[in-house]
Amino acid sequence: MIPFSPPHINQKAIDEVIKVLKSGWITTGPRTKQFEKEITAYCGNQSTLCLNSATAGLEIILRWYGVKEGDEVILPAYTYSATANVVMHCGATPVFVDVNATDFNINVSEIEKAITSRTKVIMPVDFGGFPCNYDAINALVIKHKKNFVADSDEQKQMGRILVLSDSAHSFGAWYNGKRAGSLTDISVFSFHAVKNLTTAEGGAVALNLPSPFDNEDVYKLLCIKTLHGQNKDALAKTQKGNWRYDIVEPGYKCNMTDIMAVIGQVELERYDSETLPKRKSICDKFTSKLSTYSWAQVPVAKTNEVEGCYHLYPLRIKGITEAQRDAIIKEIFEFDVSVNVHFIPVPMMSYYVGIGYDIKKYPVTLDNYSREISLPVFYDLTDEMIDTVLNAVVKSVEKVIGK
Repeated sequence: MIPFSPPHINQKAIDEVIKVLKSGWITTGPRTKQFEKEITAYCGNQSTLCLNSATAGLEIILRWYGVKEGDEVILPAYTYSATANVVMHCGATPVFVDVNATDFNINVSEIEKAITSRTKVIMPVDFGGFPCNYDAINALVIKHKKNFVADSDEQKQMGRILVLSDSAHSFGAWYNGKRAGSLTDISVFSFHAVKNLTTAEGGAVALNLPSPFDNEDVYKLLCIKTLHGQNKDALAKTQKGNWRYDIVEPGYKCNMTDIMAVIGQVELERYDSETLPKRKSICDKFTSKLSTYSWAQVPVAKTNEVEGCYHLYPLRIKGITEAQRDAIIKEIFEFDVSVNVHFIPVPMMSYYVGIGYDIKKYPVTLDNYSREISLPVFYDLTDEMIDTVLNAVVKSVEKVIGK
């Protein structure tokens, strides 16, 4: 069986993890702090906080910004449930909007229609690692400053809607000469096991807030919020006589460990030289072959302004129903090839249906989802395996819909 997305952990990562285990420092410590600085240097943002997941990062930023009951957060209907769940955790209302028919990303015109006096945050999602139209989104929140109603001190300081990018997929992507992480106010990456760069679990908050915010001050505040509201972490308390600490707020527990961070450091060292070129090569081979078939709608991976990080290969089959898509997937698995679907849109999930959301209000999202099949993309996928995947896809599609 060709798997869908196994991690590639090389010997150096294993050796570095052993060093950390032997060091006596396995929770948040020097390697985590180093990793944060390396991410900041790589992405070109102002400051970075590593956490145990991207989900924790999204929620902690919503809470830092004072998002609460009665507030609204705009996000695409086409995303993973975590993007919406964190809004619900804060007591706010997720306001879903439709996506583009070309690249799966949030439709900027639909964002503008959804803005109200209750809108506090826009959460674009870089689907498959392909950045959204941040120039347009960043301009949109400036345009609507006059209608923004600020409640918290942070909202008053910002004076407008916050753009919080769900960049879970897009570490290493480019947009108009800038890396993901430096494209808007705040971006949150995922380092989950299936991501291009993994720490097994984990994520990072890339701070890039405009003046008058001091991003380093915000970083320090977030360190407190994500470690029980404690004003000193374990590393600070190791200094001689520095044991005393205080709890300054009822915080959360979502710090990254040094075990996780050191895996990320090794992954980052080889990211541009090995990981991204390999993933691009795989996606290019898929596109070269599948573009010859009239039924294949291949994904956009690169334009003059944008280059994604090739996290997913979301193939769409033209003119099929959801039932036909599912039948094609079943046939592909008969060839011992694993594929997936990204994602079942949140308004289709039973909980969200139960509170009144309806996928029919998002026709492009529904159409994209109904025809989407994600092909396997991972570092150890060989040319022979690529040929097997392509053969399985072509034969399965032709069996279900004909040549």
